[in-house]
Amino acid sequence: MSEYAKNYTLVEIDQWFWSLFGEKVVLPKPEVVAEYVGSVPKDFRFSIKVPNAITLTHQYGKGQTEANPHFLSNDLMQDFLHLIEPMSKQINSLIFQFEYLNKQKMPNQMLFQDQLQKFYQKLPPKFHYCIEIRNQNYLNKPYFEFLQSMKLSHVFLQGYWMPSIFQVYGHFKEYIKGHTVIRLHGPDRKGIEQRTKNIWNAIVEPKDGELHNLKMMINDLIARQVKVTLNVNNHYEGSAPITIKRFLDLLLNDAFG
Repeated sequence: MSEYAKNYTLVEIDQWFWSLFGEKVVLPKPEVVAEYVGSVPKDFRFSIKVPNAITLTHQYGKGQTEANPHFLSNDLMQDFLHLIEPMSKQINSLIFQFEYLNKQKMPNQMLFQDQLQKFYQKLPPKFHYCIEIRNQNYLNKPYFEFLQSMKLSHVFLQGYWMPSIFQVYGHFKEYIKGHTVIRLHGPDRKGIEQRTKNIWNAIVEPKDGELHNLKMMINDLIARQVKVTLNVNNHYEGSAPITIKRFLDLLLNDAFG
């Protein structure tokens, strides 16, 4: 981690997301939290995915018919925040990643928003809370009005069968204020793993057009005084570090060219 921090100023912590194992919930170990904090400078920032024990409506591996008793549990969230308190001053954002919510898991959008509102109202206000939804039919005016009223940040997810982030931003940009997160994942996780053989040192699926559109989107967000967090996955083009460099080169060429 210390070597990573020499080159980047932020990392997305994904490992604590995978937390629900049947009846067992696994939360961060204090020694791991301490290791993260101790290996980076004080101006380094963490973007953290909240445990899926909080965001899953139903248990894994049981036909997804058994309700998860920890779904949007404020008690479990309090336990999680207590464990990561040593890094609290360096947290950029806390991301709630919800899976695709079919009618069996969540009867309708309004019920989801009502449950999320009750949960959110009990959270400490000192963090940026960001919502990643994977129902494209939820991406509508009532949803963005809800986020805005709650002062929750939207997560733009590029990939996973979601509509283009540029299309979504074009429709709902007026509701994006304060802070937003952009996560670049790509549409074909298994396919790109086969092509790279899980060696992530080269671009195998270049997305020059998307990176150009991303530059325009981020420039517009910054002009509107919106704080932007950009998280890039290896699965987007084949190598996150190279994608980041390609994008930074685009920004620099725009600034000085």
